Amino acid sequence: MPRFGAHMSIAGGLPQAVARIQRVGGTALQIFSANQRRWETGPLSDETVDAFAAARRDWGAEYPVAVHTSYLINLAASNHGVATKSVRAMIAELERASRLGVPFLVMHPGAHTGLGVSAGLRRLTVNLDRVLESGVDHGRVQVLLETTAGQGTCLGGAFAHLAAVIQASKYGDRLGVCFDTCHVFAAGWDISTVEGYEAAMTAFDQEIGLDRLAFFHVNDSQTACGSRRDRHTHIGEGRIGLAGFRLLVNDPRFAGHPMVIETPKGEDLAEDIRNLGVLRSLVTEKD
Repeated sequence: MPRFGAHMSIAGGLPQAVARIQRVGGTALQIFSANQRRWETGPLSDETVDAFAAARRDWGAEYPVAVHTSYLINLAASNHGVATKSVRAMIAELERASRLGVPFLVMHPGAHTGLGVSAGLRRLTVNLDRVLESGVDHGRVQVLLETTAGQGTCLGGAFAHLAAVIQASKYGDRLGVCFDTCHVFAAGWDISTVEGYEAAMTAFDQEIGLDRLAFFHVNDSQTACGSRRDRHTHIGEGRIGLAGFRLLVNDPRFAGHPMVIETPKGEDLAEDIRNLGVLRSLVTEKD
């Protein structure tokens, strides 16, 4: 069975995110390591790092955790100032993930902001290489490029975009992919059907390689296939529907993979409990 979990708030401190995932019975977790809407953040204290590690041991040291980078970061930006701040912020993200002992750092590929796809991908690759050669101890951290809905000038709406970065990077062995179901569907792959699901996974394997797929964001889509609009909704309540998620969670190629939801919820986390229950109910246990 996949490792089902959720993105959790770090309000009250990083260990509180672990307490929240325990409350919903999750076995995978995604967090922000700092305020995701600020460029500058202070360093993690030893006390915070130790408390987070202790919380993870109490929850389950084997359960996978990912840090999602700040929404402000755009390594493909045409504006030199934005690109420079993005590199600096990304290095800080990598440092925090490393200190926390988190194996995955999920990032949006960014937007070319008018440069064009090819130029944007080149800038993204160059700036990402600058991050990875920064001297940060990142041996335990794999950077995961997230698939996107392809809205506006955003990169990552085509598998070929991610493949180009991985192939061109001097550090391609340190890169992987986070597959977001809502984004892939909105980008034009109809994973709600057997034929569409298999076509998407075949294309991904041919262009990137399924061995690069390390993490899933499992979200239903409010909008139609090919809409290029990123609108998450609860599992089974959107256009992908239960049939599409049943295909994913029973795919033997992804047994044991982390699959986290990023769906709307209140403070009592009732929606997370319900969504995770739905996902588990779709799994067909085999002898």
